[in-house]
Amino acid sequence: MIPLKRRICIRRFFYSVLSRFKYHILLHLIIIIWGFTGILGHLIELEPVPIVWYRVLIAFVALALIIPFLKGSFRISSRKRLLQIIGVGVLVSLHWVTFYQAIQLSTASLGILCLATTTLHVAWLEPIVMKRKFSWIEFGLSLLVVGGIYFVSGDFNAQQYEALAYGLLSALLAASFGVFNAKLAENTSPIQITFYEMVAAFGFLTIVLLFQGKVNQELFAMTQSDFWWLIFLGVLCTSFAFLATIEIMKRLGAFTVSLSINMEPIYTIILAIFILKENELLNVKFYIGASVIVLVVVANAVLKSLQTKQSRLS
Repeated sequence: MIPLKRRICIRRFFYSVLSRFKYHILLHLIIIIWGFTGILGHLIELEPVPIVWYRVLIAFVALALIIPFLKGSFRISSRKRLLQIIGVGVLVSLHWVTFYQAIQLSTASLGILCLATTTLHVAWLEPIVMKRKFSWIEFGLSLLVVGGIYFVSGDFNAQQYEALAYGLLSALLAASFGVFNAKLAENTSPIQITFYEMVAAFGFLTIVLLFQGKVNQELFAMTQSDFWWLIFLGVLCTSFAFLATIEIMKRLGAFTVSLSINMEPIYTIILAIFILKENELLNVKFYIGASVIVLVVVANAVLKSLQTKQSRLS
């Protein structure tokens, strides 16, 4: 049995570490939650469009309840800015739909891995939208990511190639709304942006479902497990994760957050192994290619950090 004094010392050390790194721990819990969204694409027994429709519906209702509690405002300064946010909201909905389509056609691991190519599109989109210098280093690293995807997809069948196409399109959409959101956040509150993007995504997908003739009893027919997974997806994975990330970014800084988010593919693949048993579906070649992609994405973030430090010193 451990002596009382030693137990007290261990407890104090544990609490001091927890207090010092609580925001880092919370950040990685949120990234694990984000990684779990890919798993939900398999666990929820609905088609991609209804999944996203419910996700944005639950998310904007939750935000509508939270914003007054946080003493926030629903008012957007200009109609032009509101229209821009609505446009980005449509991109967000399309990103999630194509993401879940990729997962349902193949695996959660492939879906989340395709999102690593987002950096390739950010490399050429950000200089155009944010008016900054084009980085050949970022572009070169992004091409290495494409090489990793090519290596992974060497033994794919027709359905997996279709999943890959949806996943890569999802990455392009993710890069687009990410860059546009960064531009919008210069003059608009992030929580306002997210609320109206969720509303816009819900409105757009409602129109899509109406044109498909799917706004009927079948849309609201779901299993009990689907219901609770959708609540988890909309409230915890979307509304809570977003608000918590804003607070964490204030404490730790944007770079620490963006660097840590590169762990999402790793967390998703680990979760997929234990929950979906995807290790039985994926070969060694996949994991080698995935490792290359994740290493390149992390290297990109580290190089950005070094460039930022050099620019501050000069």
